[in-house]
Amino acid sequence: MARILAIDYGTKRTGIAVTDEYQMIASGLTTVATKELLPFLKDYISKEKVELFLVGEPKQMNNDVSESEASIQTFLNKLSKNIPDMPVKRVDERFTSKMAMQTMIDSGLSKGKRKNKALVDEISATIILQSYLYHQ
Repeated sequence: MARILAIDYGTKRTGIAVTDEYQMIASGLTTVATKELLPFLKDYISKEKVELFLVGEPKQMNNDVSESEASIQTFLNKLSKNIPDMPVKRVDERFTSKMAMQTMIDSGLSKGKRKNKALVDEISATIILQSYLYHQ
């Protein structure tokens, strides 16, 4: 089997999480500067078998798309041109940042470490991925 890679896209930073080869466990991988995201993904899939990209889909409470969806669509267009054979699925990412922050609190991380937005993004990507795995 191959891994599934989840992307919590942001205009400055993007959190990334992956499954193990058996698609049983979701783990945070890293956070990358968004301007480096496509080169990072190309490099990663050249080294690891990946069968699917999951990209968070930000929605508002009334199910309307979020303002950030426009920049995500731009990224998705670039992604399809640069890695055309990789399937992409979207996953509702409502509340993932809040859940990530709560996970950090529950884990006993200090206030200083909880201010690390890169860590929040990575945990958010992991939550997106875990949610997808749970509903499969």
